[in-house]
Amino acid sequence: MRGVLQKRRIRPSNLWEGVVAARRWMLAYGLMIFLPVCMMLFVYYEQSSRILQEEVTQTMQQTLKQAGINLSSRLNYVQNSSNSIFMNNKLYENLDPASPIIERIAQSKELRNLLESVQTAPDIVRARVFTDPGNLYGFDLLNLFPLDSLKVRPWNNEVMNAGGSIVWTGIYEENYLDSGPARILSCARLLRHPRNFSQSLGVLMLDVPEKMLTEIISELNFPAQSRVYIVDRSGTIIYSAEQSVIGTKTAPERESDEGIIKRSDNGVEVFEVRAPIRAADWRLVLEVPKTGLTHRTTTLSQWSGIATVVGMTIMFLILVFMLLAFVINGMNRRIKSVVKTIRTEGVEGLEEPGGDFRLLERVVDHLVHRVKDLMEEAYRSKMLEREAELRALQAQINPHFLYNTLDTINWLAISREADDISHLIESLSDYFRLSLNKGKDHVCVVDELELSRVYLEIQQNRFPSTFEFVIEADPEASRCVIPKLTLQPIVENALLHGIRKNKGKIGIINIHAKRCGDVLEITIKDNGIGMDEQLASSLLSTSRPLLHAEGNGSSYGLYNVNERIKLMAGSDYGLTVRSRLGEGTVVIVRLKAMQEEQTK
Repeated sequence: MRGVLQKRRIRPSNLWEGVVAARRWMLAYGLMIFLPVCMMLFVYYEQSSRILQEEVTQTMQQTLKQAGINLSSRLNYVQNSSNSIFMNNKLYENLDPASPIIERIAQSKELRNLLESVQTAPDIVRARVFTDPGNLYGFDLLNLFPLDSLKVRPWNNEVMNAGGSIVWTGIYEENYLDSGPARILSCARLLRHPRNFSQSLGVLMLDVPEKMLTEIISELNFPAQSRVYIVDRSGTIIYSAEQSVIGTKTAPERESDEGIIKRSDNGVEVFEVRAPIRAADWRLVLEVPKTGLTHRTTTLSQWSGIATVVGMTIMFLILVFMLLAFVINGMNRRIKSVVKTIRTEGVEGLEEPGGDFRLLERVVDHLVHRVKDLMEEAYRSKMLEREAELRALQAQINPHFLYNTLDTINWLAISREADDISHLIESLSDYFRLSLNKGKDHVCVVDELELSRVYLEIQQNRFPSTFEFVIEADPEASRCVIPKLTLQPIVENALLHGIRKNKGKIGIINIHAKRCGDVLEITIKDNGIGMDEQLASSLLSTSRPLLHAEGNGSSYGLYNVNERIKLMAGSDYGLTVRSRLGEGTVVIVRLKAMQEEQTK
């Protein structure tokens, strides 16, 4: 609660009263100065605007031309890679049909290796060959494809009629078998038999990601109203940030591939700037409405106009500055008085003042109260959210009901000599006993590891002969305490989303706890399916529900465990996830090493 402080009266400055009386003289003097200046500035702007407009369009043309050169350079690199494969005899040897199946299998493998070597080059995401089924033994649908699958593409006839010359396709979407859909453009060419030129062996395609074009074009600094796109020789838009216009026709083509053209588009004057992309016989086009160009030139001319007239007005402004010095001096004293009152007495020390400072003091007072209220509200909301997360996890089960029910089921199993069922029920009872921990928020590492062991034994009964586990702990680490249910969500994630999804392989889960000085480190390692690095890095930065293997329910998640540790121990502690597809996942839990008495 804030104490009630004695209020102190702050009187307006006498200088401020004098300023109010002199307002009319200041206004008249200002008009005498600024009206002639505005007229001169208008005349100067009209003369310079035309020149600046020409300079701006020329600058845009040079920028666009450089972008076209950059695109040509990147596309030429891809074409050179295509030429190097095109001239490689191994390509034709492996596409030449062989009778024995063993030779055709070896041909397919060697051809895939050749294509995969090209994919390491910059800007090439995939090298593909489309050929007749008789030339190879099977298609992996990663680098080798049947030739008939190209017939649905609109540019197929152009590639077939090019006679081996390079044909650049427009932007299209390709669904890769291993990585999913991607927007690409391709460098395609027909492959002919080197000893029988009339015989076609297939089509070679090098795929380039759309983002290569986007990276270069997004760096161009043009007015906000402008539009940049790429057209082919027929005037069809093959790339644009607005995907809805891709495939549409532009204005009638003109003879020149580059230059600046002024035209009218639905009554709006538009400057069209063009630059060639010679590698693919395309054109890079910039459309800028005259209004956007005028705004750009206006911005440039304003600074040059101000620089021209400032010398003519400085003599007149000296007197105004002298008068303003007195005004500002009085205002500063008043503001300093307000600030001093806020610092010493808080906003309660302010009375309702007169003059224009009433708004200032009212805003400051409101701001102080509002910021304090927001901070308190945010803190309460954060604590309630954390408490709700913990209680929702810990209070889902009624202990007495579960214990009584499990005990009844256990005796029924013993009476019917179902020892395996009895053992499983006892394990489940131990699991609930360890997870509830009599309502305590912290448990010993030994108990937390025991909870993991019981959980894994239950899962081994559900999924026999599918995985093994090893749990180890150093003596010093065993005596430490950690937040309850820290390891179980991680172990569950390793089993259900790593081991269980790796069909046909015996999984192994290793859990090791050790103490390094003041740091307790627990490592959970599995040899499951793993994940890509981008997904692994996002698990700790984004809260996401994870589905169980059965497809229903949600796990506590690595994100919540990590946030819980950081909330209790600080930002230097938490989880680290390392994973690779097909190699498994390692989760390292770092906590502050504490004994049980330190948590009380």
